[in-house]
Amino acid sequence: MYDTAFLDLPPLVGAAGSLRLPGSKSISNRVLLLAGLAAGETIVHDLLDADDTQVMLAALQQLGCAIARSGTSVRVTGLAGRLAVHRAQLFLGNAGTAMRPLAATLALLAAAQGGDFELAGVARMHERPIGDLVAALRGIGCLIDELGAPGFPPLRVHGGELDLGAPIRVRGDVSSQFLTALLLALPLVAQERAIVVEVDGELISKPYVEITLNLLARFGVAITRAGWQRFTIAPQPGGYRSPGEIHVEGDASSASYFIAAGAIGAAGERALRIEGVDQDSIQGDIRFADAAAAMGAQVSSGPGWLEVRRGRWPLAAIELDCNHIPDAAMTLAVMALFADGTTRLTNIASWRVKETDRIAAMAAELRKLGAIVEAGADFIAVTPPAAQGWRAAAIATYDDHRIAMCFALAALNPLAGAQPAVPVRILDPRCVAKTFPDYFETLFGVAQARAGDIPVITVDGPSASGKGTLAAALAERLGYAYLDSGALYRAAALAARDAGLADGDRAATARLAAALELRFAGGRTLLGGRDVGDALRDEAVGARASQISAWPEVRAALHSLQLSMRRLPGLVADGRDMGSVIFPDARLKIFLTASAAERAERRAKQLISKGFSANIAGLRADLEARDERDRNRAAAPLKPAPDALLLDNSGLTIEASVAQVLQWWQERSPFR
Repeated sequence: MYDTAFLDLPPLVGAAGSLRLPGSKSISNRVLLLAGLAAGETIVHDLLDADDTQVMLAALQQLGCAIARSGTSVRVTGLAGRLAVHRAQLFLGNAGTAMRPLAATLALLAAAQGGDFELAGVARMHERPIGDLVAALRGIGCLIDELGAPGFPPLRVHGGELDLGAPIRVRGDVSSQFLTALLLALPLVAQERAIVVEVDGELISKPYVEITLNLLARFGVAITRAGWQRFTIAPQPGGYRSPGEIHVEGDASSASYFIAAGAIGAAGERALRIEGVDQDSIQGDIRFADAAAAMGAQVSSGPGWLEVRRGRWPLAAIELDCNHIPDAAMTLAVMALFADGTTRLTNIASWRVKETDRIAAMAAELRKLGAIVEAGADFIAVTPPAAQGWRAAAIATYDDHRIAMCFALAALNPLAGAQPAVPVRILDPRCVAKTFPDYFETLFGVAQARAGDIPVITVDGPSASGKGTLAAALAERLGYAYLDSGALYRAAALAARDAGLADGDRAATARLAAALELRFAGGRTLLGGRDVGDALRDEAVGARASQISAWPEVRAALHSLQLSMRRLPGLVADGRDMGSVIFPDARLKIFLTASAAERAERRAKQLISKGFSANIAGLRADLEARDERDRNRAAAPLKPAPDALLLDNSGLTIEASVAQVLQWWQERSPFR
């Protein structure tokens, strides 16, 4: 997951390949709650691992459920409908799929068995309405206190006397989660008689209620419905019955982003294959595939997979009632940027009570890109910008995962003919952790960009100047890949030593270097899949690396490997010739100029911290001699690129150096 303040996406020119979706959030949290209420153990396979499921798991543990994780599976030992804990304070983040069902469940159990529970979340959760659910629960005798603004969390549920003789009435035109919460909770108290729930108003988001009914049936609960207005829960003398094991489908809402990416970017013979869900899914958002097809996508499906290609181009502008796909419809609003007219999405009033007011947020951010947008109480209409009207935009995400994910698709603007093509900045990209922590990594695995559009920052300088430390810190702050060219040469030296090559065998060393399987991941250096971080620090390996780094044959062999590390979303590369030789088109080139005296002191401190003795005068003499050799070698001599910015970091902390470089980077950014 990208844990950065922002993430810059360069212009993308295609999307193809294959990916696997995380588990469905809607299914995951419903299944977890049902498993927690059932008797015995339930093994949940392919569970979504994200913020929303983490808060549900934590809540179930607080309530007395035993939770055991193994890979992507979770074993839940349920409560058999009986409270094990009668008092608790639950924090549920911004997870509506946890807050609303748990509020109903605990209100009923507190009334039937005695209990006192508080449910709270983040500030935005306390702005998301729950009053209609509270009114329905109070109507049957539950005692509920609203601890903040009336009609909103946080809540306290604490006892009461249930009266289930009359139909329970709940509004359905604000959120289907109110009805879902009741349907998930009421079987707990339907021991001897049927319970009827009647919906006031037009029920929105019906497919999410269908998910609820489907999963309740898997746990032995029979519910019949008369249209979408009346639901009858049959008597449940045995309570919930665990199915033993249950598999969670891939998330159909998350699939929408990649269906859209394929509709826009999988042209010609290319296709985008999505594993984990198919068109027989129980999730309503799978019908997004039909909406994408109406705009021009070619979608095929088989057991557990979808495959998407671009069909009509540009996409067709459509008018669509989106009541059946409220979450996925946001992706249609971004697809509208690639259409041939105005796309109008209606019946989306529920957008206003989600993680943010999504109608207002989508309108604001689409306008930043250059689109013409009309928005009303329950609709949005989007007209794409002209080719010359696209603008680089920093997209505010409002702590809303779906805004971050769908607006990433705007980076495909070169395919809409944007002149010039523009990058897109996603602010607070970590918000995708709510449902899809690895979303951007997954997107970059199937997206393509022109090499020249992938930004590169180079950090060059003499030995012990701190270039590696600075480059690694920059890469972490920007979410970019990191190339340590020094490690590259040390890895080649290590591989040559392990292969038994003679010290002076240039040709064989070059052949070995050309086939080097080297990867930098999570602060580790992997050679052929093996972590070689410690081995690369061996003095003998360092000496051999210094030798082979001056051989033109080896430098040429490693050149293409270094270029291949220019990957989405960007690269920070450090070395002695990154800006002058390897990446001469880098957008920002830094050359460190710390004095030999300062570098000698730094090296001495490093050695002393590791328990070695150090002679500063000797270290300084060695560094000055090495600088002289590096400046005068035939292959890639040490010198700043003509357009490099010189940074004397002699008296700067690493934080100050990073801040200076980021300031220069921002000055070159279109997002100022």
